[in-house]
Amino acid sequence: MNTQLLVILTVVEIVALVAVLAVYVILITQRLHSVAGTLGQVGGGVSAVQGDVALVGAGAAILNRKLTTIADVLPPMAEKAEALAAQRT
Repeated sequence: MNTQLLVILTVVEIVALVAVLAVYVILITQRLHSVAGTLGQVGGGVSAVQGDVALVGAGAAILNRKLTTIADVLPPMAEKAEALAAQRT
């Protein structure tokens, strides 16, 4: 083979390789932009949830106190109900 032909084919091969790599870089860049947009939306959603959770957190302590009081009262009430039921049978 002619040396000049080998040089030309080598240059063509290098140009083809660079072109393929450029296409892949462009595709990856587009995908990363898409992911970045989605992450932005998720970040906004997380911020909204964080605000809601802060509101719930304040009421959770009150709710837990009330539920604890109810839980403390229920066993004696259940015993009284069972005793009444036993008396009726």
